[in-house]
Amino acid sequence: MKATYFYLAVFANILCLCQNYTLRSSVSWAVSSNDVVEDADLSEEVAPALLVDGAGLWKQAYPSSSVLGDSVENPGELVKPESENVAQLSSRLFSYRLEKVKSTSSTPPPHQETARTARYIAHYSDWGHLATISTQDKIKGLPFGNIFSVSDGPLDNSTGVLYFYVTPMDNTVTDLKSNPYASLTFSEAEGEFCRQMMYDPEDPRCARLTLTGKMVEVAPEELAFAKEAMFSRHPVMAKWPVGHKWFFMKLELIQVWLQDWVGGISLIPLEEYFKATPF
Repeated sequence: MKATYFYLAVFANILCLCQNYTLRSSVSWAVSSNDVVEDADLSEEVAPALLVDGAGLWKQAYPSSSVLGDSVENPGELVKPESENVAQLSSRLFSYRLEKVKSTSSTPPPHQETARTARYIAHYSDWGHLATISTQDKIKGLPFGNIFSVSDGPLDNSTGVLYFYVTPMDNTVTDLKSNPYASLTFSEAEGEFCRQMMYDPEDPRCARLTLTGKMVEVAPEELAFAKEAMFSRHPVMAKWPVGHKWFFMKLELIQVWLQDWVGGISLIPLEEYFKATPF
């Protein structure tokens, strides 16, 4: 009997130690202390690290659908906060409200329509890989790549001109001050088409587009459209810290390079590119 009471006592102590923790994807966080909330550094200098929407916290809290299985429709039903402190902390740290952007289920154009395919990829891509010539000490003069959110206009208004919202604090922007020429690459693998067709991103049937040109600051008369183009597709950008001196740039095209099928690549004349439509 004494041994039984001993094990019960140990079990009770373990329960007491664990009552202030909540399980989130096999990782535990203490949620009972207000010190965490009060000590959180929410200054503008720290804010860029917190530039995530509610989905970021959701990913920390709940497993992906591939792990849960198709039978689970609402992950929120699996684990619910046991303390209001969780909501309080998340509402302060992850304060950028998730704003939905209308998506498209449009299918890619036939691969024979190369100019239209290029405009389709440029318009429906939300981000791309920008390559510059580096000014960093260890790789000065060598290629340097970086990811940027882009937009060629609101979803219902494609221009073919790619706009950027950048900060002078970015290494890429420093590179562009020295050499404004750059290449912007997109992959059709960003969307659902290649996954649905089971095409590897390097499969030539999974189209890739590289736009090469000169990066320039957007002129005052074009700022209103650049702002609409970027913020309509990336709403959270409008709330990024003003202290980082964000400004708009665009890519003035020199060459349009496309591979969207087997048998070689296409160099699309700029006139054909701008004349085509992605819709």
